[in-house]
Amino acid sequence: MLAKAVRRLEAAGVPDAPRDARRLLAHALGVAPGRLTLVLGGPVPDAAAEAFEILVTRRAAREPVSHLTGTRSFWGRDFVVTPDVLDPRPETEILIAAALEAPFVRVLDLGTGSGCILLTLLAERATATGIGCDLSGAALAVAGRNRAALGLDERAELCAGDWFAALDADTGRFDLIVSNPPYISASEMPALAPETRDFEPRAALTDEGDGLAAYRAIAAGAPAWLTPGGRLMVEIGPTQADAVSGLFAASGLAEVAVLRDLDGRDRVVVARAPL
Repeated sequence: MLAKAVRRLEAAGVPDAPRDARRLLAHALGVAPGRLTLVLGGPVPDAAAEAFEILVTRRAAREPVSHLTGTRSFWGRDFVVTPDVLDPRPETEILIAAALEAPFVRVLDLGTGSGCILLTLLAERATATGIGCDLSGAALAVAGRNRAALGLDERAELCAGDWFAALDADTGRFDLIVSNPPYISASEMPALAPETRDFEPRAALTDEGDGLAAYRAIAAGAPAWLTPGGRLMVEIGPTQADAVSGLFAASGLAEVAVLRDLDGRDRVVVARAPL
């Protein structure tokens, strides 16, 4: 059964088909992926076999594994994932690691999506509080589910609005602002993997322009919402470091720097508000 599924997925061009087949079989059987080997020697119940067949068919159509299982692991925690939010990705953990290198008390996450960035930061810092903003009500509903699952209802506020528009004069300032905004240009969309292009929310992927619209808005607004010395961190596409760094410098932010991911690609731009 497993070998047949792997062949189907490989024929469909699915990357790392053996891993995905095992993950889907574990899900169909209701066991943790790490325990699959322990149960493979026994018979597979008919209901589980039927469920596995459906999952493999959907994966062969390039539907993401996270949509099939309903969760994705990020920084050691499982987050609910639906087609309404971006799938949390390992490269975004570069931003998390950088943010945790210094203390913070109050966080703003712009375009929070599943909430994985904001909620991870708050879960790692027991005294911090934060706000996650998103234009999508459906995305905020997913973030709300993740907030509840992590027991962060009292420390994480979720707001509907476009970038800083959800905030008001009583909100106060933040010593850390983070974002993984839509940065793929319209011209790059056709070349994306089907899992991303066809199944993730388009508005969270692209600005339908040059991929820099979100950074222009963030650069323009961040100085008014950062405390003196507060940090701004954004994920970027691998060719955008110079453009985003220039926008941040032009807005008056200081100590602009670029961090690379584990593959050596530019991944995060960081800056500070002047003291």
